[in-house]
Amino acid sequence: MSDDPKRKRVEKINYFEDFDSGQEFEHHWGRTITEGDNSLFSTLTINANPMYFNADYAEDLGHDGVVANHLLAFNIVFGMSVQDLSEAGGAFLGIDNLKFHEDVYPGDTLYADSEVVSKRESESRPHQGIVHWKTTGTRPNGDLVVEFERKNLINKRSHQEESEP
Repeated sequence: MSDDPKRKRVEKINYFEDFDSGQEFEHHWGRTITEGDNSLFSTLTINANPMYFNADYAEDLGHDGVVANHLLAFNIVFGMSVQDLSEAGGAFLGIDNLKFHEDVYPGDTLYADSEVVSKRESESRPHQGIVHWKTTGTRPNGDLVVEFERKNLINKRSHQEESEP
């Protein structure tokens, strides 16, 4: 962090106490998927589905061209939610009910929104609680592309304040 007095640290971290059932989050900016994103992600994850890198093959299946890797779309939507939901730290407890509704193509821009499904105290970790969210990924026109639920252990603010010098 710079010592520049003109710069001010802005913390967007939400702690366990900051979440309430039914609370909604509209996550930042959105992200346009590029052909490079798609090729690199598919290569690095060793995904050999030709639909993700062979336009002729994808067109033979009825697509207009190469389809963006479905797990890339999921990861982009998931990533957009982290700053608002789980940046306070704590173990990731998994994904449930992952559904892909529409194919995504290079050039598509995705946006992410989340809703708090529930939260509860952790029985084994008094300095954390468990928060359950449902997240959706959409195109700018509102078309639903992907949805999933996830849970995280989330630090409590009171624990954070106790551990600060």
